[in-house]
Amino acid sequence: MRAPGAARRVLGALAALAALTGPAACAGGPSLENRGALTASPGNSRALSIGSAGFTESELLAQMYAALLGHAGYPTQVLTVGNRELYEPALESGQIDVVPEYAATFADWLNAKDHGPTAAPVASPDLGATLAALRRLAAPRGLTVLPAGRAVDQNAFAVRAAYAAEHRLRTLSDLGRARLPVRLAAGDECVQRPFCAPGLRKTYGIDITAVDPKGVGTTPAKQAVQDGQDQMVLTTSTDATLDRFGLVVLADDRKLQNADYIVPVVNRARAGGARQVAALNRLNAVLTTQDLARLDEQVDSWRRLPADVAHRYLVAKGLLPRR
Repeated sequence: MRAPGAARRVLGALAALAALTGPAACAGGPSLENRGALTASPGNSRALSIGSAGFTESELLAQMYAALLGHAGYPTQVLTVGNRELYEPALESGQIDVVPEYAATFADWLNAKDHGPTAAPVASPDLGATLAALRRLAAPRGLTVLPAGRAVDQNAFAVRAAYAAEHRLRTLSDLGRARLPVRLAAGDECVQRPFCAPGLRKTYGIDITAVDPKGVGTTPAKQAVQDGQDQMVLTTSTDATLDRFGLVVLADDRKLQNADYIVPVVNRARAGGARQVAALNRLNAVLTTQDLARLDEQVDSWRRLPADVAHRYLVAKGLLPRR
C-alpha cells in the first residue's frame, strides 16, 4: 500500500527538480508576452500539481488540498519543492498550481521581492489588512490568494506550567508585569528579530536577560525550560508536544505576532475556477490551529505518512467518503 505513494513522491520531486532548474526558475514574474493571462478568466485545468515546501505541516496541507481536489474530480500530484525561492516562480509559471502559504510571511516575502530586502513590512497582526496587502502583491503575478481559515502558525512562547501557576501567568502581559528575569531558549536570530526578544521587551516589558541559542521549539530548547535552566521557550502555535515537557503557552494578548494564517495560493489561469476554489475552501470550515498541531504530531512523533494522516482527518470531518 505504501510503496506506490512513496514512488509518486520520489517521481514528483524529480519532476519538480527538472522543471525548476529550467529558465522559468529564474523568472521574476510572467513574461511580457504572457501578461494578458493575468486579466483572463480564472482557469479550470483538468490535472493539477500541488506544491509542498518539504516540512511536515506543508506536506500535510498539500496532501489535504490534493485529496479535496481529487474528490472534486481533478487528478492531482504533490510535488515537494524545498523553498519559496523555487516554488513561487513555479507557481507563477504554472508548473505548480496550488501551494499552502502563510499570509503574513508570504506578503512580506513578495514585498521584499518587489521592493528589495529593506522594504518596510506590509504584514501586521490584522488579518484583513495583511490579506489585502498580500492580494495586491500576488495579483500582478497571476496568483490568487484564497480566504484564510481558522488555522494559524505563528511564534508562541511557553513556560513551565508550575512556573505559570506560581506567578499567576496566563499572558505575556502578565509576565511583563511580574518583572521576572527571563532567559529565553530560541534560535540565535531571536536576538534581533522584532517578533522575538526585541518585541517582547518593547511590547510587553519582559526582562529578557539572555537568549539561549537552542533553536525554535527543539527538544533541547524545551528541555532547558523544563529543567529550569531557561524560563521560556520560543516555539510555534502548532507545537503539540508541550504537554510532554510540562509547558504551557502564554497568550500573545497584545498581538505582537503577525497574522500568519494558512491560505491556499493558486495560479489563477490554471486553478482559479469556481469548482477548484470551492473544493479548497471546504478545509477552512473545519481546520483549526489545534487540529493542525495534532496532525503535525502524528507525522513527527507517531511516524505516520502525511498522506494517510491527511486522508483520515478529512474523512473524520466528513469532507471525504470512507474508503
